[in-house]
Amino acid sequence: MNNLIIINTNTMKTKAILLAAILFVAFGSKAVAQDECATLGSLFTAPAKAKNYQAALPHYQPLVDKCPTWSVAVYQYGTKMFEDFIEKGDKSKISDLEKTVQMRIQHFPSKTKVGREMANIAQVKYDAGIGTKMEQYKAFEAAFKKDEETFTSPKSLYTYFSLGVDLEEEGKINVQEVFDLYDTIIDKLEKEEVELAGKLTALIDKEESGKKLTSKENKYKNNYETNLGAYGKVKGSVNGKLGKLADCDNLIPLYEKLFEEKKTDVNWLKSAAGKLNSKDCDTPLFFKMVQQLHTIEPSAKSAFYLGRLAEKDGNGSKAMEYYNQAAELETKPKDKARVYYSIAENMRKKGSLSSARSYYNKALAENPSLGVAYLRIAKMYGDSSNSCGSTAFEKRAINWKAAEMAEKAARVDGSIASNARAAASSYRARAPQKSDIFSSGMAGKTITFNCWVGGSVRVPNL
Repeated sequence: MNNLIIINTNTMKTKAILLAAILFVAFGSKAVAQDECATLGSLFTAPAKAKNYQAALPHYQPLVDKCPTWSVAVYQYGTKMFEDFIEKGDKSKISDLEKTVQMRIQHFPSKTKVGREMANIAQVKYDAGIGTKMEQYKAFEAAFKKDEETFTSPKSLYTYFSLGVDLEEEGKINVQEVFDLYDTIIDKLEKEEVELAGKLTALIDKEESGKKLTSKENKYKNNYETNLGAYGKVKGSVNGKLGKLADCDNLIPLYEKLFEEKKTDVNWLKSAAGKLNSKDCDTPLFFKMVQQLHTIEPSAKSAFYLGRLAEKDGNGSKAMEYYNQAAELETKPKDKARVYYSIAENMRKKGSLSSARSYYNKALAENPSLGVAYLRIAKMYGDSSNSCGSTAFEKRAINWKAAEMAEKAARVDGSIASNARAAASSYRARAPQKSDIFSSGMAGKTITFNCWVGGSVRVPNL
């Protein structure tokens, strides 16, 4: 019996020793592997951080072969490295760039914006002249369809559209495809503008309320303004690239030719009527399209177009009926903003300035990047100087409020920034100057406006 107990005890000791040995080997191997990955990672990332890509390159492949999940930074630096080689003329590195992005998507999907990465590869190919125009175009198309949300590069959005126009001119895609692409790209640009302008406006409002922005908020504000400027410029470039292709002289015969075939296609009617409307094409075809659209699918857009037609005919009250109907039916913020803007314009032309401002502000609430609405308010303020104040100084002071509105227009809408800044400068020139402030003794005081403008301004200190 004692011998049996001894044997069992020895067996248990043996098992414990074996288990300890196995655990030591397992954890020891893991530790060794981690050490090896850290070493390989350092050999690659240290020179890559310093942009010494020739020194980094030999260590890249061993690192991704042995330690593909070590860090997402490996693929971030790898992307930059291969882009640099390609930019300097080594086009053979394009396959390495594509593999790097594929591995990042495979191993770090939650940390990868697929649309952005695919669009970046397409842009690199375009910049380096790799592939045909059609192949380049299809690469952008694939990126946009795969992940539109993160395809946000202003440069790549323009390149994508530009290639489409070029291919149409070469007879390789049809003009309708270009028009569809135009609608897609403009919608995307405006969507990004609305999002950025909303964030920027919140920070501007905080500043104007007298609260100080944090250093992080200031950084965000500057980034928002920069990106809005870029999107505005690209939007202008896209319209410029479309050029004569979408002039009334080309649009009208094209749509007349297609009308009978397409007159039951709601999407085509919306797109075609939208282009004739935006170009202000004077043609009976527009009336036919709008009537047809309103007959087969009464909608916000058809009501809006009928309002435009009524306005052209001088029937302001009928136009307002249609515009209000369109505002009630519209669900997309950007399009709802256009309706409110049209109502505001109608009110402004009638001289109902307070109502006009109310609708301009409704438009801005839906689309914060609609800088032209701020410009309209600025002009109404500036034009009201004679009726807003009891002294010459007070009447001229209204121009400070006008300048504020014009500056807002410049900050939220890059496409009109230069004109808006020029307008702001003009309003400031009409406002009281330093000599006026000094002689009036108004420095630092607040002027309240009792006219329709309302509100107040603080006179600058000398």
